[in-house]
Amino acid sequence: MSALADRLRDAFAAPAAPPIYHDVGPELMGTTEFVPAAVLVGVIDAPAPRLLLTVRHAGLRKHAGQVAFPGGRMDPEDAGPVEAALREAWEEVTLPTDVAQIVGTAEPYRTGTGYSITPVIAVLPDTLNLVPHEAEVSAIFEPPLAHMLDAANQDRKTVTVQGRERAFYEILWNEFRTWGVTAGLIVNLSQRLRAGLAA
Repeated sequence: MSALADRLRDAFAAPAAPPIYHDVGPELMGTTEFVPAAVLVGVIDAPAPRLLLTVRHAGLRKHAGQVAFPGGRMDPEDAGPVEAALREAWEEVTLPTDVAQIVGTAEPYRTGTGYSITPVIAVLPDTLNLVPHEAEVSAIFEPPLAHMLDAANQDRKTVTVQGRERAFYEILWNEFRTWGVTAGLIVNLSQRLRAGLAA
């Protein structure tokens, strides 16, 4: 493993500091049957590490045009979240599975749409020539990891949906707006990712 991968692996061996943020109210946490999913949290190994993110295609039925990690619902044939995340990353951005140094997984993130998303943290080389799947991904971008992890850039907002106030996070970088589930995942992972960068 690379030095960065070793440092991140050590950081993720420690439990997350509570509270873990979820995109679902506490009234549903014990009653909803969540669908398992996985995303690849790809950290690009560079002097200033970057984060691999995509913009979902505008023609998709769900979450069109939103910033996302490569990933999705786990298929029955997937051996687990790591295999699912790598499969989805290959399908969405042609990420070769053998270049990802898997650091580990983090606590599942539960969403208001009924998914339980396992983040799979991986270190990626700074030499990739990724190609977006034209039907699923409209753009690939790589913001500085330090910017995305900076609490000053993680803006907590609220919105009223069907008479109920819901909170979400928003992170801006250049013309890209990362919010909702993807921003929530980043917030949950921030402490350990920062620790891995600083070690």
